[in-house]
Amino acid sequence: MNASIERLRAVGQSLWLDNITRAMLGDGTLAGYIAELSITGLTSNPTIFEQAIAAGAFYDEQIADLAGQGRTGEDLSFALALQDLTRAADLFKPSHAASGGVDGWVSLEVSPLLADDSRATIAAARRLHAAAARSNLYIKIPGTPAGITAIEESIFAGVPINVTLLFSRRHYLAAAEAYLRGVERRIAAGLDPRVESVASLFVSRWDVAANPKLAAEQRNRLGIAVAGQTYRAYRELLAAPRWQRLAAAGAHPQRLLWASTGVKDPTARDTLYLEALAAPDTVNTVPEKTLKAFADHGQVDRLLPADGGHADATLAELRALGIDDAALAERLQREGAAAFAKSWQALLAGIAAKVEQLAPARS
Repeated sequence: MNASIERLRAVGQSLWLDNITRAMLGDGTLAGYIAELSITGLTSNPTIFEQAIAAGAFYDEQIADLAGQGRTGEDLSFALALQDLTRAADLFKPSHAASGGVDGWVSLEVSPLLADDSRATIAAARRLHAAAARSNLYIKIPGTPAGITAIEESIFAGVPINVTLLFSRRHYLAAAEAYLRGVERRIAAGLDPRVESVASLFVSRWDVAANPKLAAEQRNRLGIAVAGQTYRAYRELLAAPRWQRLAAAGAHPQRLLWASTGVKDPTARDTLYLEALAAPDTVNTVPEKTLKAFADHGQVDRLLPADGGHADATLAELRALGIDDAALAERLQREGAAAFAKSWQALLAGIAAKVEQLAPARS
């Protein structure tokens, strides 16, 4: 086992892969990451699937078959994604069983075009989870205002949820509150309170947005500071009487997940966010490049303090330099939702082009 990654495991952090392709499923790459690098889950998003399906002919046979059945658009797209994700979910079954359902998850996102439609998101979450027929598949719902309503209703319905596109402590607390309400309603209804969830805070996009406005010595600090502030809120929630009552009834915590932890600044250490955000009871989902870098030379010298460390001081310092983190959080969430919608449209267009390309072969 890799020493750096085992250190993360020892402090109670799960390491998940932020990627999936049919190629890595077929050639044993994902199985190797599980066996050799202790990867215990993975996440996906519309951009990942857009890139995977565009890269070569791995999906062509299934696209042709589904198109021949009359399936098109989002229906066809989800069928492709579910084939990959159910295969991956089966690879993670041992981790899922060994952790009592806490670990070993894969994630599938609802259509990004539903980001502002609570009712449609709720229906889509139920439908996709039922179609997957895997106990260790999360449905990803964005933590937008409409998404918050959908998260509570989905948790109440017993659908495991990965809350995505969170960019601040305020965003996280809204997602956590939705999760708590869903669990409380299940208890009141006499239902099993154990419905798993993670809350995904995006980190590196903060620094991509802020770095151009900052001097070199101030760069790549904002994302970690926001994460520290959010981690403090997470620890406070787990220590609160409200959560303790739910835990006593059998509920599991909604774990905090660090997302967008690939380093975008070529002048920064390529393992920056993994090393800075080592913390108990959390998940870090990383791109393959970052995973390999951390396995090669990552170091875990200290843990993220439960009180967030220097987060408040760093945020105050950056605000004095003109960084409005509250406004930036809202902008980043809007931009993130728009970027996923753009990737989704590109994915659908790419699949449609493949269907046209493959039509002569079908006939």
